[in-house]
Amino acid sequence: MKWMCANFLGALFWICMPLMAEEPIAEDKGEIPKDLVEDANAHMLEELGVNEFTAPSISKMFDTLQFLMPLPIAEVARKMPPRMSQDRADLAIELGFLIADGFLVVQAEQLDQVEELAKDLTRYGKALGAGDRVNRHAASLLDSAKKKDVEQLKKELSSTQRDVEAELVSLKDADLAHLISLGGWIRALEVSTVAVDKQFSTERARKVMREDIADYYTESVAGLEPRISERPNYVALRDILAGLRTEMTLEDGQEPTPEKMLEIRKQAAKLVELALQRQQ
Repeated sequence: MKWMCANFLGALFWICMPLMAEEPIAEDKGEIPKDLVEDANAHMLEELGVNEFTAPSISKMFDTLQFLMPLPIAEVARKMPPRMSQDRADLAIELGFLIADGFLVVQAEQLDQVEELAKDLTRYGKALGAGDRVNRHAASLLDSAKKKDVEQLKKELSSTQRDVEAELVSLKDADLAHLISLGGWIRALEVSTVAVDKQFSTERARKVMREDIADYYTESVAGLEPRISERPNYVALRDILAGLRTEMTLEDGQEPTPEKMLEIRKQAAKLVELALQRQQ
């Protein structure tokens, strides 16, 4: 009897071994659309000696918005919460929104708002452990705003994202770096869908119909560590992203319609609500 039990346990071990060996260490977050990658990002991270890491550039996302002027600034205005969240994932995605708002302010040349933006960036940078890096950029933002140097403002905002990401990756918090990028894209999507819905044309709508970006972020959210990806708001967020991937796909010869753009605008608003839903 003992011999039979031993043989059974041994067989069970060898049957289970391949299953355990095949379990992935981490999920692939998908391929980043090439037009959202900044070459400077990889070079800077290599200099810092951290593992290879790239996330979509918020700056590159906002390049599209220059084709969607005028932007509905008043309609999409948003204030950052005065109280900081105690959860680092919340802080990361809110920082993505904040950096995106910086590009929105610069795009609209509302440079009088840069001072408040710089203060908020400093708060969030400090809370995420990247205070020194962000402080330098905040000071440069104020200086560039005084000089009305729009291009330098954009460079400083872009560098802020890259520097905070580098700090998080070096602290083995790469998931938070992905959340910064996600927050920036959701904010950019909100602004662009409102702009196109208010002033529709098929050419403007095509700037929003980026199923490749929706696809990337669907995979990115699924690949986050379970303590984040399994939160109810992130599960719902991933479902909406997957739906957008389908909604944004145009068949050969198919044109975007005002009705489709209105639906995408509604879904973008839901993404904003879910992304900014803080952990209790």
